Amino acid sequence: MNVSQIRAIGLEDISLCVSVIWESFSTVAKELGLTAQNAPRFTAFAVTEERLRRQLLQEKRPMYGFFQDGALAGFYSLFLQEEGCSCELNNLCVLPARRHQRVGEELLAHSLETAKRLGYKKMHLGIVEENQILRRWYEAHGFRHTDTKRFDFFPFTCGYIERCL
Repeated sequence: MNVSQIRAIGLEDISLCVSVIWESFSTVAKELGLTAQNAPRFTAFAVTEERLRRQLLQEKRPMYGFFQDGALAGFYSLFLQEEGCSCELNNLCVLPARRHQRVGEELLAHSLETAKRLGYKKMHLGIVEENQILRRWYEAHGFRHTDTKRFDFFPFTCGYIERCL
């Protein structure tokens, strides 16, 4: 029997989260030719246990994991910015072997519900603009494209999308 649940991440889960983020974002890195040398700030290469611990404990970012049969299959966190106004969805990811099983949809729905429950009116996030499949996925879930930006430290364009809650 397959048992799935979304639950809050605790300190004991941080190393698992780093592994899931790395494995999930590495597929995008490979598809786009991103490496730790040409895109060291890309999520697959920039997330560390120390960074996630700081975000959880000091920044008080809500973090949630999708667990299937006790194993972490997906993750997201929220950066709570302007109280009662907007928040940022960070690191929504699903292990490659668990994709196309509605895990991403469940995590996204949970993130929207969580942000709304916390009193936020809008959610935004940044994506790799060249990843049109991901952009269309978010747009199919009510997000709208708002901007693009180039940075010297990324060999891709950053796209920005948002959704009212």
